[in-house]
Amino acid sequence: MSGTELDGRTDPTDTGGIPATPRRRGEVRPGDPGAQAAPEPFVDPDPTAPGFIRIWDDEAPGQPGSVATATSWQTKFALGVAASDVLVLAVCAVLGALIGFGAGSGTTGTNPWALAVVSLVLVPMALGATRAWDPRVLGQGSEEWSRLMRGYVSAAILLALAGLVLERTGVRPWVFGILPIAGLLSMAGRYTLRRWLHQARKRGRGLLPVLAIGTEESVRDLIERTRRVAHIGWVVTGACTPTGLGEEGQGHVAGVPVIGDLDSLPASVRSGRFGVVAVAQTPGWSPKRLHRLAWDLEGTGSELVVDPGLMEVAGPRLHVAPVDGLPLLRLTEPRLSGVPRIGKLLFDRAASMALVLALAPVFLLIALFVKLDGGPVFYRQTRVGLRGRTFRMVKFRSMVPDADRLRAQVVAGGNDGSGPLFKLRRDPRVTRIGSMLRRYSLDELPQLFNVVGGSMSLVGPRPPLPGEVDAYSDAAKRKFLVRPGMTGLWQVSGRSDLSWEESVRLDLRYVENWSPAMDLVILWKTVSAVFRGDGAY
Repeated sequence: MSGTELDGRTDPTDTGGIPATPRRRGEVRPGDPGAQAAPEPFVDPDPTAPGFIRIWDDEAPGQPGSVATATSWQTKFALGVAASDVLVLAVCAVLGALIGFGAGSGTTGTNPWALAVVSLVLVPMALGATRAWDPRVLGQGSEEWSRLMRGYVSAAILLALAGLVLERTGVRPWVFGILPIAGLLSMAGRYTLRRWLHQARKRGRGLLPVLAIGTEESVRDLIERTRRVAHIGWVVTGACTPTGLGEEGQGHVAGVPVIGDLDSLPASVRSGRFGVVAVAQTPGWSPKRLHRLAWDLEGTGSELVVDPGLMEVAGPRLHVAPVDGLPLLRLTEPRLSGVPRIGKLLFDRAASMALVLALAPVFLLIALFVKLDGGPVFYRQTRVGLRGRTFRMVKFRSMVPDADRLRAQVVAGGNDGSGPLFKLRRDPRVTRIGSMLRRYSLDELPQLFNVVGGSMSLVGPRPPLPGEVDAYSDAAKRKFLVRPGMTGLWQVSGRSDLSWEESVRLDLRYVENWSPAMDLVILWKTVSAVFRGDGAY
């Protein structure tokens, strides 16, 4: 590879195989008289320099971000996940055999050890078939859990069919007991590994170097997003813009060097220093150029991702719909009614009633402490819910009895929230017991009665005050298409630390992209967020 390709610059006559774009009237290009200086060439950072991010401990010196080292952590993590899955399955299978599950009596019984061996062969094969160990889905998102469950369900179905054909009823305890337990324990093991990976990424380990392609604005947005959510494992180390320059004609965007323009993409992507090539929104980006980019990436080990410009629409609403050979993204309506919503309502009612019964001693203990603090135990407040209807939301009282009367005085003293949302980190109206209740969201437990009554859901958008709704835009009012929730994306994404705009955006994302799997993930994350007590005041 030539030195021109390595340092990220290209000769004006060398377009890397892509026809040069025609010069527009008034356009000034590098090299023209009076043109701004070309950006400085990207130089590999010194591994000993302060702030240098090493991709993995065994990274070869002098090769930061090379293809081999950029993906080595993915291979190691995938092997660790596979080992965890097999170990959990082996322990469950051995225990099942020792206990004698499936032995039965007569000709319908089955040797438990034979069932253990079959399970140890069948489940890994099913997980491999569902690509449950694909490094690209491990450590983030819900697709990992979906593939894991599909693998276990497939293995259970095959085992059940084999038992039916061979007339062996001894497989039933394994189909309905051992395999489901192993699947749940595998999920717990993967969650532990995921938490470890996220912490490692926040410390600068296990990161994938990313080449961002797009306008200065879209590249900056991608850089800022990846910096805010470091646990996804992306770190933008280079950028390509239409002009080959950064913001205000500089050679960088948000501190990331611009290593070339769109015509120099072949040399940039073939340099081998990027694990991901991310195409952000770029005006004039043609399918022909995207095809050429995909071809240039073949054999480099880099992954190509494209931003379709539908940032808030994802998951169950997007489907590929080929029309006469043209791949189109079909956007379906959000699931606001029908069988899934009825199932959600029934689950909410049943789960909330069960939680009320199970947490009855906790309710009594908290009520006792609040009563001893003086004043009523419960606090009822008018909130806006489904279809804009108001309802009375109930909570354990965490403030002084005349808190509403003092609100205007407190608001005049300042507001830590943004927009119409009033929040105060050190609200003088909060009692001592109320401070502890708020930190761990225990004051919200009585909202389970609202869920039982049907005015709220376990998971949903935040229920606003009537005064806040006056400042809502038409888009923000779409949150009233569903029942408000005790928890939601806003709860697990920062709680009170979120800005007004961010909390509304998360609520709308939930409404637009709801699915039962999303509810389960949010409930799982809520437990962790509540125990940490982060962002609550």
